[in-house]
Amino acid sequence: MATKKVAKKVAKPVAKRAVVGAAHHERAVIGALGAGRMGRGIAHAFAFAGHEVWLIDVKARSPEDAKRLEKEARAEVKTSLQLLASLKAFDRRAIPKIMARVHFAALADAPSALKHVDVLFEGVPETMAAKRAGLAYACRHLRANAIIASTTSTFLVTDVAKFVTRPQRFLNGHWLNPAFLIPLVEVSPHAGTSPAVLRRFRALLESVGKEVALCKPAPGFIVPRLQSLIMSEAARMVEEGTATPEDIDHAVRYGFGFRYANMGPVEFIDFGGLDILHYANLYLSRTLGKRYRAPAIIGRYMQEGRRGLREGRGFYDWRKVDTAAYRKATLGRMVAMLRFMNRLPAPR
Repeated sequence: MATKKVAKKVAKPVAKRAVVGAAHHERAVIGALGAGRMGRGIAHAFAFAGHEVWLIDVKARSPEDAKRLEKEARAEVKTSLQLLASLKAFDRRAIPKIMARVHFAALADAPSALKHVDVLFEGVPETMAAKRAGLAYACRHLRANAIIASTTSTFLVTDVAKFVTRPQRFLNGHWLNPAFLIPLVEVSPHAGTSPAVLRRFRALLESVGKEVALCKPAPGFIVPRLQSLIMSEAARMVEEGTATPEDIDHAVRYGFGFRYANMGPVEFIDFGGLDILHYANLYLSRTLGKRYRAPAIIGRYMQEGRRGLREGRGFYDWRKVDTAAYRKATLGRMVAMLRFMNRLPAPR
């Protein structure tokens, strides 16, 4: 791990459509295929950052139902903007200008809207049939060089890529709700994704303030896979009577979650020492079951003396890191959080 990383942890079409990452005034036109919760969150994020955005609905509806959907979608985006403005996140006087960048296209206007899109985020319902139909429709109308990203939280990118023409322009971008606020987007390319497309897509996300984590095609990606285990174990503790829901949530807010807001779980293994995890898993696997059995990599690293920060190597290589500066920076983030939460203790 590099020292640096450790230490700091259709309306009128736009006149110019630029390659992602070009000058500030030349912005990619964004499309959200599906005007549901995810599409609206993505529209908020990109319109806020200055992009023209199309919410594109390709489901057959009556004109009245289409108009109702448009009204609901625009109202939700506006409400989320107003909420953030009320929290002093930005000046509410910017809301009309942001909303003017959000456009809606029902089925009849979808072909025209798709022709203007540089990057399309597919957010149709989480069924293979819906994704097959939606992506096939989009590919008939998108330009050949438009990037296509699914937002699926369920399916592997390798499976969804089969529904896309020119799959070299396709990858998965898994946003976390609320999409307009949570910084992370998990990006999962498939073997055929063009490296140039991945670079452009990553640059686009980072240009609107998102943090990108790359993940190979695997069930659950990163966050849902971790999250599922944590939530299931919390529910199991309630079921067993170990603790109340309130006390479990309190423990996570002020302990588990507090620590992992400051360092990732792999970093934390190294920070505390692999031996702590090794011996804890030996006990917990005997008492709570094989779900606590440590992966083989922990035993292998123990044998190799890679026990974390203290020994200079664990999952990360700490040998060239100023560990005193690293510890100070880590504790500094925790102190800042405690001060913000009004939980920083004072001496008596």
